[in-house]
Amino acid sequence: MALRWRRVLGAGAAVVVVGAAVAWFLTKPDPLPDQTWANLGEPDLARGEMLFWAGGCTGCHAAKGATGDDVRIMSGGLALTSPFGTFHVPNISPDPQAGIGSWSLAEFGNAMLRGVGREGEHLYPSFPYTSYARMSPQDVNDLFGFMKTLPASSNVAPPHDLSFPFNMRLALGGWKFLFFDDGPRIELASADRKLQRGQFLVEGPGHCGECHTPRNALGGLQTAQWLGGGPNPEGEGRIPNITPGSQSVGSWSEADLVSYFQTGFTPDYDSVGGSMVEVQKNLSHLPQEDLEAIAAYLKAVPARQ
Repeated sequence: MALRWRRVLGAGAAVVVVGAAVAWFLTKPDPLPDQTWANLGEPDLARGEMLFWAGGCTGCHAAKGATGDDVRIMSGGLALTSPFGTFHVPNISPDPQAGIGSWSLAEFGNAMLRGVGREGEHLYPSFPYTSYARMSPQDVNDLFGFMKTLPASSNVAPPHDLSFPFNMRLALGGWKFLFFDDGPRIELASADRKLQRGQFLVEGPGHCGECHTPRNALGGLQTAQWLGGGPNPEGEGRIPNITPGSQSVGSWSEADLVSYFQTGFTPDYDSVGGSMVEVQKNLSHLPQEDLEAIAAYLKAVPARQ
């Protein structure tokens, strides 16, 4: 009998070990191969700047209240409150100590496209790599090149303030396994080049769905309600529905949307407010054709009530 129990316990232990190994394999940090970043050539700084504004980098990484040229100083420090705790936005200026000035392209690219930090750790999805993952290595190369031209800042952002178990980065591997997908958020019935461009900008660098799509209890996007609005992830108010089914912007034309992005004024001559102020300021730097592509995409997505 004792021998039988030892065999049962041994088999159970083996199952646990194998299960743990499989779980680790499925959830471990997954950086891109080194060759991904080889032979990309000199970055196109003009494209990099466009991606910088499309990505709304200044909205989170510039100092609060920054104006004029100071919005280009990516000093970090903004506090993002959430049900999981407070995330502090890092310094991503070219400063070699406080910022990312000493990072390689591969390190920057793996953070952007895989949510993997410089030390090989999982990054929290408060940094929207779940959207940036739709960018190409060439996009990342161009963006990184442009960001090296920005002013350096020695500001050191405080660490995240998260309670247990959300302070355990190991658990992020499971979160990624459940929710991290670099495929299209929706399938468009007909996607010409203009719509494809709009889809890339909205679903990728623009990361619009990170705020405008509701989340489940674990913080995963409920993509069946893509861009349908939901509770403000920072706790107060609601983020609006921006699909054609919206009671607020659903009736806007593509021209109305483009004008809003450029000027901050609605068709009723109301002005942009809340966190959208910074988003609109960033969007106003984009060329007309990109704003038209974004508007076309927003009118083509499925209507949500």
